[in-house]
Amino acid sequence: MQRLYDFIRRHPTSVDSFWAVLLLGFSLLWAVQASMGSDSRIAAFPIITLLCLVVALRRRAPQKMLLLAVLMGVAQLVLDVEVNPADWAMLVIIYTVAASDGPRWISRVALIGGLAAAPLAHLRWPADKDGTVLASVFFSIVMALPFALAWVLGDSMRTRRAYFAELEERAARLEKEREAQSKVAVAAERARIARELHDVVAHNVSVMVVQADGAAYVLDASPAQARQALETISSTGRQALAEMRRLLGVLRTGEQAVGGEYVPQPDVEQIEDLVEKVRTAGLSVDFKVEGTPRPLPSGVELTAYRIVQEALTNTRKHGGPEAGASVRLVYFDDGLGLLVEDDGRGAAHELYEDGGADGQGHGLIGMRERVGMVGGTLDAGPRPGGGFRISALLPLKPAH
Repeated sequence: MQRLYDFIRRHPTSVDSFWAVLLLGFSLLWAVQASMGSDSRIAAFPIITLLCLVVALRRRAPQKMLLLAVLMGVAQLVLDVEVNPADWAMLVIIYTVAASDGPRWISRVALIGGLAAAPLAHLRWPADKDGTVLASVFFSIVMALPFALAWVLGDSMRTRRAYFAELEERAARLEKEREAQSKVAVAAERARIARELHDVVAHNVSVMVVQADGAAYVLDASPAQARQALETISSTGRQALAEMRRLLGVLRTGEQAVGGEYVPQPDVEQIEDLVEKVRTAGLSVDFKVEGTPRPLPSGVELTAYRIVQEALTNTRKHGGPEAGASVRLVYFDDGLGLLVEDDGRGAAHELYEDGGADGQGHGLIGMRERVGMVGGTLDAGPRPGGGFRISALLPLKPAH
């Protein structure tokens, strides 16, 4: 059955031709019987043949076949060819035109022609010559009903096809929108991972470089101090590997990170540990917390930690050997304030006015992106009296 249905869908003209041949056979039988003893009915043969052609080609050229059917109907009236089985083609072509995607006015012309065919046929060949006018009107209405029904069915089919076409178009559009959203999400995730990589690598590697230089400088004069610097390098490297393992674990699906579990992401409570490690690396940092600490959203926790981490990294990179820094965390009723200042040489102009690129990385660009993602504000620039200042305000929401 499915194969038959597929064949019908692939060869509509062949199927229509089959029905046209059947219709032609029945119509010719009628014509032969009606023409016996009368030469005036010979004109029925070409009219019947052309009406069957309408059925065969109705889907290939519906508008032309409608015109041909109208002409054959007029020819029947003029040549006195009575209603016969071939007139079924008029119902078929009215349905076809109403169901096709052609201009609407063609469909309306088909409806008007179909409704006019019944009364014209009744006037030309009255069934009851002695009947009343009311009976004639009633008979004409009854005969017009099949034409109206054919048009309604065709128009309903046209509406149904248009509805399903719109659904398919909408589904395709939604699929494209989902693909676009997926690409945006992938790009955002890549940007987030890039920021994390920058913060992890820039901070920990800068600490390791400073400690390595210090260890090399005091290696002969103070082996104990050099050993302490090497231990700091070792612990910093392990921390960097742990954070990298956590970050790269995000990229895995259905797998555990190396070591069996993922390392928790940094939060506000770890800022004090971060400051202590920076002090161990040789940078003098004053750290204070004001207000009452409270639970924060995870995004705000990570943002606050990375801002302090990047700010202290920039102080080591740009502040000079004698620079000192201060870190302030202030808990407001509706926000968390961060203030990181140093008294060093300050930073290059492009660090705070030309988008935040320092020629090698994207420190302040990452800060601004992080703060923007949590709906906060960031201000970075030279500090009066020398040095550099970074202040941020992150909105607080109740943690669930």
